[in-house]
Order: sequence, then C-alpha cells, then structure tokens
Amino acid sequence: MCGIAGLVGFDDGLDARKERVRLMVRALERRGPDGCGFESWPEAVLGHRRLAIFDLSNAGRQPMLSPDGALGVVFNGAVYNWRALRSALEARGYSFKSQTDTEVLIHGYREWGIDGLVNRLRGMFAFGLWDNLGRKLFLVRDRLGVKPLLYSASDSCIAFASTARALKAAGFGQEIDEQAIAEYLEFGYVTDERSVYEGVKKVPAATILEWSDGCAHLRTYWTPPVIASSSNITFDEAVEETEKLFLSAVEKRLHADVPVGALLSGGVDSSLVCWAIARLGGDVTAFTVGTPGDPWDETEDAVATASALGIKHRVLNLSADDAPGVDELVAAYAEPFACASALGMLRVSRAVASSATVLLTGDGGDDVFLGYPEHRHLWMAEKLARALPGSAASALRGMEAGLPKVGLFKRAASFMSYATGGLGAVACAHDGLPSYRRHNLLGERMMERDVSQRSLQRSLESGRRVLEEFLEYDRRTRFVGEYMTKVDGATMHHALEARSPFLDQELWEFAARLPFEIRLRKSQLKAVLRELARRRVGERVARGRKRGFGIPVGRWIAGRWRSQVEEALQDSLLDREGWIRKDATLALLNQSAEKGEAPNQLWYIFVLESWLRREREETLSSSTEAERVEVPQHAF
Repeated sequence: MCGIAGLVGFDDGLDARKERVRLMVRALERRGPDGCGFESWPEAVLGHRRLAIFDLSNAGRQPMLSPDGALGVVFNGAVYNWRALRSALEARGYSFKSQTDTEVLIHGYREWGIDGLVNRLRGMFAFGLWDNLGRKLFLVRDRLGVKPLLYSASDSCIAFASTARALKAAGFGQEIDEQAIAEYLEFGYVTDERSVYEGVKKVPAATILEWSDGCAHLRTYWTPPVIASSSNITFDEAVEETEKLFLSAVEKRLHADVPVGALLSGGVDSSLVCWAIARLGGDVTAFTVGTPGDPWDETEDAVATASALGIKHRVLNLSADDAPGVDELVAAYAEPFACASALGMLRVSRAVASSATVLLTGDGGDDVFLGYPEHRHLWMAEKLARALPGSAASALRGMEAGLPKVGLFKRAASFMSYATGGLGAVACAHDGLPSYRRHNLLGERMMERDVSQRSLQRSLESGRRVLEEFLEYDRRTRFVGEYMTKVDGATMHHALEARSPFLDQELWEFAARLPFEIRLRKSQLKAVLRELARRRVGERVARGRKRGFGIPVGRWIAGRWRSQVEEALQDSLLDREGWIRKDATLALLNQSAEKGEAPNQLWYIFVLESWLRREREETLSSSTEAERVEVPQHAF
C-alpha cells in the first residue's frame, strides 16, 4: 500500500513538473509513512510514498527503475503471485535486486508487454509505468477497483495520483463538479463515473490507460464472468470448491515482511478468514474492536469463535468517546464520503495500526456470494416476473401505486415494482434527491440537477433478470464507489494494508458463475459460505446475523452532534455557494431533534459542509505553497 503520483508532458518545463509532483506526493503522506521517492526524465516525473510490506530495505524503494533507467514504475497494492512471476522471469534471464512485487512489473513489462503483464497479475493494484524509449505512460487499475487511481489529461500533459486531493494540490483539479455533488447527495459518495473535480477522472476498474503523443486511450482487460446458463454443479460440490479456492486465497495474503493481523467480528466472513488462517498454520493475531454497552458490540461472539479456532486473539475495547468524528472522516477521504460505517472502519484501523501493518478482512463475501437482503428480494421478484404474462405487468403496477407506503404494504409495493420495472425500479428505491426536494433543501445550483441512474428504463423484461442486472450495476456503483473506497480510505489513513481473500480473482470468478439457486439455496443468504462455516467453524457462526462496525449517525446528529451541526450550518459555505438552503436544513434539524433521529439527508449535508470547508482551506494553502516553495534539488 502506497501513494503514487506522476506527470508527463507539461509545457512549463522539468522544474515545474518536479514541483507539481512534489505537491502531489506531499498530499499522499499518510498513505506511505515509510519513505518518499522521486525520479525524472526529460518528459516525465514519478513520485511515491512508501508503506513497506515486502523487502523493508532500501532496495524496495520507489519509483523503481529498470537497470538501464529507461523504465520507471510507481506501484500501490500487492501482487500475490509475484514470486511465481519472478521465477518465470528469472528463467528467461532477468536479474532481481529486491524481494518485492514491484520489480516484477519492470521486467514483466519488458518480457510480455503491458497486456501480457497485466493479464498475469493476481492481486489488488494501481500503478503508473513510464516507458522513456517508447515515450508512453501506462496507468493500470486492478480488476475489481480495490485500489484507487485518478488522472487529469490535456493535449499537452497527463497527471495521475492515488487521490483527487493530491491532483488538486498540484493544480490539476478545477472547479467542483456540480454533477458529482448531485451524485453525492443521491448516494452519499461520488461514483467512479466522475470525480468531485472537473477535469479529473477515475481510471475504471480492470482498465489500462495508455498515454502517448498527447492522447489517452483506455481499454478493458477483464470482465466478470456471466452466470452459467446451465450447470451440473451440486451444492456440496460448490461448497467444496469454495473451500479449496478460499484456502488458497488466504494463503496468498498471509505473506508479508511486517506483522499481519485479521479482523474478527461475530459474522460468517471474518470467522471463515480466521478459520483458514488457523487451518494454514498462520502466525496471525485476530483483532476484535469491542464497544462495551453498545448494541452492536460483537466481543462475546468473537471471543467464542477465536477460542474454538485456537487462534491468537486480542480485544481492543473502545468507548463511545473514541469514535472518529466528521473531521477525521473528511481528512481520510479525498472526496465527500458519507458512508456511516466508514467511521467504524476508521475506528478499527486506528485501534489495530499499532499492532499490525497488514490486515486481512472479510470484505467482498456478501457481494459475490449474495449476502445482502436485497439479493433475496430481487431473486424472488425475478421469479415472479418470469411467471407473469406481459399483460399482467400494467395491472400489477396499478396495484403497486395504490398500496400504502408503510410497513408490509410498502414491502409488497417494492416487490411488485422490482418485478414489473426491473433495474429501473431498483435504482430509484432509496431516498435520494427527491427527498431533498420534498424538504426544500436544495440551493439554486442543485435545483435542476438529477442523476442518470434515476432515468434507467423500466420493463418487465428487466424484471425477469433483475438480480443479474443489479449485480452488474451494483459492482460498477456501490461496490467500488462505496465499499472499496471505505476500506481503502480508512486503512490507508492509518497506514494499514487491507487484504480480503473474498476479492481473490479465482474465487470471485468461480462464485460469480454459480447459479442463484446455489448461492441462495433455500432462500438463504450466502448459503455456500454459511454451509462452509457450519462445517468448519460451527452452527453458532453459520446462523449468525450480519453485523458491521456501525455508527448511529442519525441519532447522533439529532443528539450528541446537534450543536456541532447547527453551528456549521449557521455559517454554511454550502448555503453561501448555492448548494443547499440553510434555513430549510436547520428547520429539518430541529424537527429531527424532536424525533431523536435525523434522516440521511442531514448527515450527507453535514459531511459535505465539513468536506467543503477543508477543501477551501487546502486550496488556499496549496496556492500559497506553490508560489512560495521551490523543489529541493536533492529530492530527485
């Protein structure tokens, strides 16, 4: 895990390029506290912040160069099969000076080219590779978008970095993108389709960006497999193959030259990770963050699981006062980000950071093995849609419109909507911009804004494949924009490398092909993983309900945070710049205080207000810094 940056082209000359990259690298300091490096060529500058995981010596420093200096790379992430790739390259005569995965990229590019190299990589990664002889820059992001990578390109130059904040610090982020703010207000995050700044884009997951002669060309190098249309695999066979692939995925992720830990909650996924570690004989400590007295506390279940597995275990007890606040949230995330569980992930990362540098997590199990309640609901809706004749769809839509939107009637209405409308109905099923309009919260800049996701076509045909369509939609939006961003931002803020076995390519591809009848056997969420947990850990874990590191932000805004929110809104930048209406927002805050619970819209606005204040301060500081500071010549 590291922070990467670079700049190719730029008409103001090499010294100006060096200064811009230095500013980006400075903004990435928390992602790599173990070292800082720069390399330059007449047209290109690369910069790096290092979090040392493999080969802690100076041989592992970055940017890393080829022996002739013609190739340079900056890398963030982990390639789990690097030793096998190294052996293959050594057999072809290449010599290595370090014990790192990064060096494999240099020699692998020379031997196989960029496409041949990337297709061989197994892991999570974002890297920039400069080919000085070919005058080409390659930017590459891993298959599932675990690691972030952003860029800003023009006819004369391209800049890239691990965060939008780093690009902005060097002057590449332009004005705030109004459409990105509309997305944020809708979802609580900015999707991968755009960034918070105009002129800055995200390299999509599973994509190679090739820049040469002033032009950027993007190509996709991997797509998730489709569900097998016909499969003879039995449920037991699926469980057995999952176990084999899962053990292999965990084993790959145990290798590091620093202490490795694992998160252990009371749930299925983290318990399976810890079981696999114990089965493989890994010398790893499992960590549970305890919150005594909190209804979400999982300490008792985690202690019982650790004892049953015989794994080393530490409980890190925190009080409610230890919970991160919104200031830490906006410091950790470069774009406005209102995922409440990110506060819990920050809390966990801060607690673990003093004891481990690599942390194995259970992220991804729910997404590919189908562990969220909406997966079951959509599958049921899909079954209904397939049984319906086309003529019945309009009648059901009429019934849905007439049902009260409360309690069981609301669920029934949603169910019929999904069956007859498909993905278009699902995409509009949550509170979003319409909720702001109902409360008259939007300022003049947002009045006419909407998001494209709300205009997806509705049809019975979509209803008949709604779960499959939703999984692809969700992977491109919430999965990468919220879930992967949450883990990366929180762990990197505390210099941790998070690794999840459920994001393993071979395991993901196998699970993605499994029919829904297998993954949701007997209508049970993530039935395959629960059966594996039942066999290897125990019935208690297999039957356990899904829990996470939750923070009750709705209650806190109406209670313990109310005065802080009110103070921020009284002198609101959002109001002055036309994003929201202060008076209406304060009125909703007062109503929420009476009820003891605030809606998501107030939480999103509070985070956005806090983020915007920090952004304005950083913009002023960066402008002053760029005018005042010269590049230290010894840095290159």
